[in-house]
Amino acid sequence: MSAAIQSELKEVMDYLESKGVPNTVKIYEKHGATEGPMFGVKVSDLKPIQKKYKKNLDLSLALFETNNSDAMYLAALIAEPKKMDKETIMKWIHQAWWYMIREYAVAWTIAESNFALEIINECIESDDDGVASTGWAALNSYVSITADEDLDMDYLRKRMRQVEETIHSKTNRVRYTMNGYVIALASYVPELNAEAKATAKVIDKVEVFMGETACKVPYAPEYILKVEARGRIGVKRKGAVC
Repeated sequence: MSAAIQSELKEVMDYLESKGVPNTVKIYEKHGATEGPMFGVKVSDLKPIQKKYKKNLDLSLALFETNNSDAMYLAALIAEPKKMDKETIMKWIHQAWWYMIREYAVAWTIAESNFALEIINECIESDDDGVASTGWAALNSYVSITADEDLDMDYLRKRMRQVEETIHSKTNRVRYTMNGYVIALASYVPELNAEAKATAKVIDKVEVFMGETACKVPYAPEYILKVEARGRIGVKRKGAVC
């Protein structure tokens, strides 16, 4: 690591520590974030540092290596997925230690990378719950940012059938992200809207343990109707990161 990156890393970590909120840590712990370090930085407080450093791959990689949840999330905000090799992304997948990092930060990185579908397929077929949920989350992001003419509709239908046939036998976070896939297809791919809505009715309510929180699993049929009511069907996102 260069002296310049070491200096930037220290500056950022000092900033994150200064923005830590004990109550945010407690909230994240209720969601299951109990296996690693964090300061409890609100996402809104990450935006100034994201704006300052914009896209910075070397700093992003250094931040992720800290294993600090706040730093790992920030790493995805300033990452440059197109410049990352598959080995590094796979390392991120296995290093991420709770679902906010796996299903958001890492999933965004996968979706914007040059190896998106290759990694997604490997992850979805994994027996590791965290890896599989990361794969589904990345697929959800992938369909939200990829032009319909670049999507393999038969492949997406195959994955939708997989959801319909197996979702209720899967583990907790895998069920959550599979449910999200049905919503993503209906919302971002007009050609598959009707089929996704039919699948949503078949799978019906999806039960997921959300920790000691009041959070609820989106009920896909109702969620899709809300997207339609806003006139947002088929409106793609500019990028996976949000």
